[in-house]
Amino acid sequence: MRLATKALATALTLFAGIAFAEVEATDPLVIAQQSLMKSFGGAAKALGGMASGEVAYDATAAEAAKATLIAGSADIHVKFEKAGNDPASGAKPEIWTNWDNFVAKATALNTAATALDTTSAEGIKAGMGAIGGACKDCHTTYRVATN
Repeated sequence: MRLATKALATALTLFAGIAFAEVEATDPLVIAQQSLMKSFGGAAKALGGMASGEVAYDATAAEAAKATLIAGSADIHVKFEKAGNDPASGAKPEIWTNWDNFVAKATALNTAATALDTTSAEGIKAGMGAIGGACKDCHTTYRVATN
């Protein structure tokens, strides 16, 4: 399996499995954080479907998904500025003790999303490895593992 395909599969697995806990969050901060992550998941799913050929290429949908990733990754520091107090969070406390590193990982996602070529399915496929890698890097460090 090629590296880009592996990265795409990893990213889709991470996003498809966004389940922060068995209990729904009630803390507004955590709900906002989860909503942002779910928007990333939806965008990655749309782009991944086009990249893999499972979904027909749609320039408008691709650009909208890219815009979601760009805007959301630029907003991560705002959504995560404060730690929520909710067992359903899924966020490790290391986010707030390693804040500069967390923001750098968000910036890496923003850079990868900004560079994404959405003019064709092939362009999307070529860029999804960087997006998936940025997501995986952050989740590995700052997200509580779920079963």
